[in-house]
Amino acid sequence: MPRHLVIGNGKFLINLDQHSYMRDLYYPYVGQLNHIGGYHCRVGIWVDGAFAWLNEPEWQIHLSYIEDSLVTEVTATHPGLGVTLLMNDGVHQREDIYLKRVRITNLRSTVREVRMFFNQDLLINETEVGDTAAYYPTTNTVFHYKKDKYFMFNGSTGSEGIFQYSTGVKRFYNAEGTWRDAEDGHLMGNAIAQGSVDSTISFKLFVPPDASQTLYYWMSAGRTLDEVKKLDTYVKDSDPGKLLDRVKIYWQHWANKVDQDYGDLTPEVVRLYKQSLLIVRTQTDVNGAIIAANDSDIMQSNRDHYSYMWPRDGALIAYAMSMAGYQGMIIPFFEFCAKALTDEGYLQHKYNPDGTVGSSWHPYIHAGRVQLPIQEDETALVLFALWEDFQKNGSLEFAQSLYSTLIRKSARFMSTYIDQELNLPKPSYDLWEERYGIYTFTASAVYGGLIAASNFSNLFGDAERSSRYKLTAEKIKSGILEHLWDETAGRFVRGLYMEDGKWVKDMTLESSVYGIFEFGVLPADDDRVVKTMLANKAGLTIQTEIGGSARYHHDYYFQRSTDTDKVPGNPWIICTLWIAEWEIEYAKTIADLEAPRKTLEWVVKHSLESGILPEQLDPFNGDPVSVAPLTWSHATYVLVVVKYTKKYNELLNI
Repeated sequence: MPRHLVIGNGKFLINLDQHSYMRDLYYPYVGQLNHIGGYHCRVGIWVDGAFAWLNEPEWQIHLSYIEDSLVTEVTATHPGLGVTLLMNDGVHQREDIYLKRVRITNLRSTVREVRMFFNQDLLINETEVGDTAAYYPTTNTVFHYKKDKYFMFNGSTGSEGIFQYSTGVKRFYNAEGTWRDAEDGHLMGNAIAQGSVDSTISFKLFVPPDASQTLYYWMSAGRTLDEVKKLDTYVKDSDPGKLLDRVKIYWQHWANKVDQDYGDLTPEVVRLYKQSLLIVRTQTDVNGAIIAANDSDIMQSNRDHYSYMWPRDGALIAYAMSMAGYQGMIIPFFEFCAKALTDEGYLQHKYNPDGTVGSSWHPYIHAGRVQLPIQEDETALVLFALWEDFQKNGSLEFAQSLYSTLIRKSARFMSTYIDQELNLPKPSYDLWEERYGIYTFTASAVYGGLIAASNFSNLFGDAERSSRYKLTAEKIKSGILEHLWDETAGRFVRGLYMEDGKWVKDMTLESSVYGIFEFGVLPADDDRVVKTMLANKAGLTIQTEIGGSARYHHDYYFQRSTDTDKVPGNPWIICTLWIAEWEIEYAKTIADLEAPRKTLEWVVKHSLESGILPEQLDPFNGDPVSVAPLTWSHATYVLVVVKYTKKYNELLNI
């Protein structure tokens, strides 16, 4: 299932599902470690002897965020119980504190006793072995810990705190967990449990007829018991409601810090733009790792996850956020890449949020030949994004600080990793991480990266290097035009692959060839680019009511249909937006912007109710496929809105 709501502060990330259950808890890095791992931290309510968990079908739930903020706004009504809950969740913008406000409205005409239950199902450091859950009487709290990870849980109903508690064993022998103990409205009060454990706490209040009462629930995270106790005290002393309101105000200022004219875009498109900025922020670690996705449910179909920093995703996301005016949050990304760069000058497949190298399926040897297990576009795109950031923000000192450690080292590698006969980059894996060869997207990215390096070298008075990098880039451009353009088909090809000792053109329709204009090889209105993008739009558009564009023809990843003439692949948000991006670049009149504007509205239509964007859509019913949110989807939407508004205002003033 997708994650319908995400909240975080760059160190502490929590994902909530459609029932407002915590499903992922990442600390102390965004994306590392996951202390819930997809299990359910249930929320339930007992009213006049009747009990219901929030995942039961009788609930009518609406999911959203308070406008322009990272505070959720979830309404849940249970007609049978006669109650409505208004829930707001947020993570403190500075401290590692999760806050939840629940406003309970009594829909009946009598005073009613209400008890709310919160279950904590943790696997600290991503394993259930050796956890401890305990009641702490001094502060009337429950905490879980293992080694140097502590999580303390508390709450209040005005002057009253936790009503009842229990700790116990879960998923071991016949024990399901203490959440089962809650279903009669009472908790047994077991004070400590060790091993595979959970805990449940409850709060009691009386709600007058046709009126509301409010309770708060919070969690603090730290390295020691003293740390979480101090944070718990901070919440109580500051008032959890006031803290949650400050979280809302902080993010509303953050989302609106750049003054922008949105032209003729609808309020819904603009709202998703601001929300996308916020979602990208939650997926970005303060130490620089921009994580692809943190939806742990992908583990059900693949024994790995998306909680890695791919330099490709990270660079394109950083580019989008810089263009939107959020340079400050992406500076650590470039510093992360400078530290991660190998001595040879390339970036590896992917990285863990702490900077260590992530898992990979790219081999060092294939078919008896030694090869570099890399995607060269990942190295190149970092330089491309850095130059675009400099042009936008002009941070000379920052660029200079990376000149020797990142810019020159990676440019030297790209300048030497060249097939001299083809004047193209040597083979590497494509951006989809599926095939080995020489690809139009990769070659275009390397061209853009070397032009960026040349520009930086010129900026710093390094004329010799500047000339050398530019000359190599121009050779690559000539190689692209000679070997990756197919005159008969009238379009750029996906790339070249080796067969029987010869390079053969891969004629598969491929969305990523948009890199030809995106990274500056040719302008968007070059006839060859126009023909290529029109061919992609015609051949990759999904011929169902859902619409959208596929990655490439006959895309097998989570494939929903083998009728590839009608459904060449599942619609991807980013690939659909790439076509819109080209239409914006190509536009000569306001009328030319109608198609990309409709694409932005299409994205809004196919976002989740809460505004979350997935990686893919089901081509028949529009349901999210694979992970959600995908950071790249949100960032690409941001970039296209920025480019649209800029082009709209340019054309308006002609």
